Amino acid sequence: MARYRQLFDYQFVLMAGDNIYEGPATPEDYRLRFEEPYKLLLDAGVKFFAVLGNHDDPQHIHYRPFNMDGHRYYTFTPPVDLVRRLDTRVRFFAIDSTKLDGEQMAWLEKELHESQAEWKIALLHYPLYTSGRYGLAARGHRFALESAFVDGGVNVVFSGHEHFYQRSQLQQGILYFVTGGAGSLRAGDAKLSAQVARSYDFDYSFMLAEVTDDGFFFQAVNRQGETVDAGALKRPATAGTTDRR
Repeated sequence: MARYRQLFDYQFVLMAGDNIYEGPATPEDYRLRFEEPYKLLLDAGVKFFAVLGNHDDPQHIHYRPFNMDGHRYYTFTPPVDLVRRLDTRVRFFAIDSTKLDGEQMAWLEKELHESQAEWKIALLHYPLYTSGRYGLAARGHRFALESAFVDGGVNVVFSGHEHFYQRSQLQQGILYFVTGGAGSLRAGDAKLSAQVARSYDFDYSFMLAEVTDDGFFFQAVNRQGETVDAGALKRPATAGTTDRR
């Protein structure tokens, strides 16, 4: 990730849950499992935005480097320079999928409908589409969230939980990613499926993504620096609007 930043100067990182295994986290846990591994990026001023996973301490919401500001779910715009911030086209919706209660769903639907962002990107732990061992559970998450995503104009969804990389076929206009090939790999879990466009479970991986005037571009990279998947999503039909909130 640090080497690729020399080529692609990204300013922030999304963390899709199960960030600090497991249970109550001590200062030493944060140091060994986050601050030291990501030291090069943290020292360079890269910001991290996290959501809770099923193996996370709920108190992660108070750990300042995760930028959750004490909230299980929250929304944010990318940390960019002042001029671009005034005319941003992207808004992220960070969801606590480990506890999808009515209050959170009401918040999500309200935030999605009020946002005028050109690109709406959701971040959560549990995937809605996966060919892995949690495929049955994913159906339940689709039942709970997919209609809100479609009605609210979400374009892209990032999730974790499964221990591999996967990209879905376009589902009702939404592109879903599983980017869980980090701390513990489960080779052989990413099975073939009609809902899946690309899977990779042979090595650890991370993702790069960028929004430009032409669309949303993505690239999945393994720890050898090899690109294992890449592509783009065209600019939404509502292009030209900005997030005015």
